[in-house]
Amino acid sequence: MSKGEGQRSSKKCLAYVAAFVVFQTAIILVFALTVMKVKSPKVRFNAMAVESFSSNNNNNNSTSISMRLLAQVTIKNTNFGHFKYQNSTLSILYNGVQVGEVVVPRGRASARKTKKFNISVDVSSEGLSGNDINSGVLRLSSSGKISGKVHLMKVIKRNKSGEMKCDWSINLATRQVEDLKCN
Repeated sequence: MSKGEGQRSSKKCLAYVAAFVVFQTAIILVFALTVMKVKSPKVRFNAMAVESFSSNNNNNNSTSISMRLLAQVTIKNTNFGHFKYQNSTLSILYNGVQVGEVVVPRGRASARKTKKFNISVDVSSEGLSGNDINSGVLRLSSSGKISGKVHLMKVIKRNKSGEMKCDWSINLATRQVEDLKCN
């Protein structure tokens, strides 16, 4: 073996090592930009129904409404790690005024899965104007925030929260939920 061949093989080895380092850097960069990017979960009402409903008219042209809503809440976790959330409160609003609330117990949404669970919330309002009831449609909305931590590979923990804002109408004649839209 001549002296030139030894230098050629060491240059070749150095080129392979450099190519391997560049390849590993690219893999780590792609991993860091996709898997390690932590996103907030999406919280929504998926389905809703009116279980019971009653209304009372008072003498001073106001109406009192009482109803129980059954709803399915979904927490969509798009991360590569599970999302552990704490007790949270979801509020039901009528014209920005709270008319009901429900506590969502702490739980866990698995990685890249959607957790679904059912809730029951009592809604009662006093002093609604007769025009709201006479129109036959009651417009409600909801708001809430579910806070917790996303756990990646049992080492990395990031605080994230999902906010819910949904609007819907209740047809008072049929007692049906209509136009359920969540942002």
